[in-house]
Amino acid sequence: MDNGDWGNRLTHPVTLNVGGHLYTTSISTLQRYPDSMLGAMFRGDFPTTRDAQGNYFIDRDGTLFRYILNFLRTSELTLPVDFTEMDLLRKEADFYQIEPLIQCLSDPKPLYPLDTFEQVVELSSTRKLSKYSNPVAVIITQLTITTKVHSLLEGISNNFTKWNKHMMDTRDCQVSFTFGPCDHHQEVSLRVHLMDYITKQGFTIRNTRVHHMSERANENTVEHHWTFCRLAYKVED
Repeated sequence: MDNGDWGNRLTHPVTLNVGGHLYTTSISTLQRYPDSMLGAMFRGDFPTTRDAQGNYFIDRDGTLFRYILNFLRTSELTLPVDFTEMDLLRKEADFYQIEPLIQCLSDPKPLYPLDTFEQVVELSSTRKLSKYSNPVAVIITQLTITTKVHSLLEGISNNFTKWNKHMMDTRDCQVSFTFGPCDHHQEVSLRVHLMDYITKQGFTIRNTRVHHMSERANENTVEHHWTFCRLAYKVED
């Protein structure tokens, strides 16, 4: 293999199935720490297992792997302020043998300045698909924004009135839109505009994930999730 082919292999997307959660990254990211288990695994020194779709399978906590992968991408540990699974995350870091992460988790320093906290926005797209159509047909799509940042929800209500007829549900911390088979393309347009609006409010994408599940014999449900975060300063009462 020449240098060009090797470079392409390192940057080529690879999908991992970690405990049922799918993550897409590059081999270069997974090999950031060569002495780690992942470094050995994708160097060919460690046996690998594939799932039925051909994805690399790792039988570990799929939810916590988002923090493992983000550390590999940035070499920084960033956790939600209300994170309560530190012991479990330490076990995952120990399993993957990522020494810098193990050291970081042993460091008692606060993750953020004491006068700040992290605000989170969750954006999810749930799409039901017919298995019997060729090509696969969209049955219904639901788009949901969940956050405790009420000003953001108010901004969405005020700036996205074009899609008001699709608004299905509004709660204290959530807004949902639903789209039928004939207008599911509008969900894509709304999602693109929402992601742009959220990022312009100072949020950055922390994590993306995809989940596939079957509810009925003739339907598939595919869920896409995006987590956005930003730091905000605490306000004294």
